[in-house]
Amino acid sequence: MTAIASGKKAPEFSLKTLDGRHFALAEELARGPVVLAFFKVSCPTCQYAFPFLEQLYKAYGNKNVSIVGVSQNDAKETAQFIKEFGVTFPILLDEIGKYPVSNAYGLTNVPTVFWIAQDGEIEISSVGWVKADFDETNRKLAEAGKSTPAMMFKPGEDVRDFRAG
Repeated sequence: MTAIASGKKAPEFSLKTLDGRHFALAEELARGPVVLAFFKVSCPTCQYAFPFLEQLYKAYGNKNVSIVGVSQNDAKETAQFIKEFGVTFPILLDEIGKYPVSNAYGLTNVPTVFWIAQDGEIEISSVGWVKADFDETNRKLAEAGKSTPAMMFKPGEDVRDFRAG
């Protein structure tokens, strides 16, 4: 099984955030598209990717597009991860052991990042770190905010094109 491909409908779900609030995909999609990023705290590629996702969040906020992470760890481990890697966007907790949302999305590896359009269609399905997919997400965020894409990488910064999850 592989992650749900672009062009498919995103499965509806609801989870609790790390701070105990309720999150429902349908409610978020009513506000705009959703960037959904699945991770596990021990994953080196997640540790590489999440600071870049945080840069997207800082550049565009959470106004026209919601950026959310989905942790496959418990609340304590997840809280340590977001502190260590400076993540400030909302984090959801998938149910440890059962992982109903991860399974609904067909995850086999993390990180896996989806761009879910407001109509619920998955437009980007990216497994691992794929710089081209990240750049496309940046472009779509800028488009949603009616702005030019933010500069995500410093000149001369060594950013890999791909890292397996």
